[in-house]
Amino acid sequence: MFFKGVSIAEAAYCGAGVPGVGVVIERIANFPSIQVQKKPDFFIHPVLILIGLIIIGGEAIISYKALPLKKQVKKLIHLVLHSIALILGIVGVYAAFKYHNESGIANLYSLHSWLGIGIIVLYGVQWIYGFIVFFYPGGTASVRRESLPWHVLFGLFVYILAIGNAALGFLEKLTFLESSGLAKYGSEAFLVNFTAIVTILFGAFVVLTSLSQPPNEDKYSYFAL
Repeated sequence: MFFKGVSIAEAAYCGAGVPGVGVVIERIANFPSIQVQKKPDFFIHPVLILIGLIIIGGEAIISYKALPLKKQVKKLIHLVLHSIALILGIVGVYAAFKYHNESGIANLYSLHSWLGIGIIVLYGVQWIYGFIVFFYPGGTASVRRESLPWHVLFGLFVYILAIGNAALGFLEKLTFLESSGLAKYGSEAFLVNFTAIVTILFGAFVVLTSLSQPPNEDKYSYFAL
């Protein structure tokens, strides 16, 4: 029942959260004091980060427990999803730098940007370590067994950081826009706050799913082989 509820929550987020971001950006782009119509990188950054690190990264985390497949198949799915998430995250960060450079905005001045770089680096380190130890060439059975709890814990830590930084990014952008004249109680502000809340709730479901007892330990559990 819990996993069914999580699936419903994921579908709700994918169906409302990302389109919500698209609506917010489209509305902001048409705001008189904001000139981003010819700067697609402004649109690319939040969408790729949400789709990559938050949604696909979350699906990768819970793939071992939510998919009734053979362990080796789930292992491959876990790797592929994290690979896609990392690539989208890197492109999303690049888009932010490109937009700042073309708009004459300073880089790496905010906590959001500092955390963003750190998260991408940690995500990459986690991916490389996981690939070498659990996929190819693969560590010994004892190394995999001892590394697994730390691999899971570190992965959740990075994911929680990504969720928190996404919320921080929403807040930062909304604060800047409101200082430029965007209505504090307008539909754009409401959509930004709503999307941030849904993002946090989605992240909470992912973390709870990862930490919960699976319905069938043999089929759904994490494993080190």
